[in-house]
Amino acid sequence: MKFIRGLKEFIRKRLVSLKRKPDMIALLVLGVAFVYYSLNLTNVSDTTAKIQGPGMGLSGFVTMLFSVLALVCCLNAFPRRKPTNIPMLALMTVMLGAIVYCDIYYGNRILDAINRANNPIVTTGENAYITTVQGMLKVHMGIVIAGGALALLLPVYAPLIRKINTSVEVEANENMGEIELDAAE
Repeated sequence: MKFIRGLKEFIRKRLVSLKRKPDMIALLVLGVAFVYYSLNLTNVSDTTAKIQGPGMGLSGFVTMLFSVLALVCCLNAFPRRKPTNIPMLALMTVMLGAIVYCDIYYGNRILDAINRANNPIVTTGENAYITTVQGMLKVHMGIVIAGGALALLLPVYAPLIRKINTSVEVEANENMGEIELDAAE
């Protein structure tokens, strides 16, 4: 029973912090996208080295660089107790668009290498990581698009989050009218 009360209090505290700063949702999603791409960077590098398509290395570099810079822009786009910084939000949106473009470009270079007429890359056996990268790029694009949508739609869902009741029910408050002061007599 004590564990359940502790869990409820933990969830309530997280909801209170989200009510105060709902832009953290978009920041967390963009952070997940960065970490997801970073954890798969070895496979991306191996794929780049194997295929050696034009612009593949640059595409991977731009994705990593803009992922970090988009996180910084997201932090600066929603300053504490100030209105939204529109230029930072626009810059973040442009960077997220560039990340999605780089993912699409990189995926197309993989498809070109697999489907070329002479000496196509076989994605089985030792080269199975290439198929892993193809799937990873699709998931990464989805996470980045979701993070961008959450950042842009913040004015829509922030009032809804603020309507969540996070007040604590205190039992002693119910009988406030019945309390008599002994010292007053």
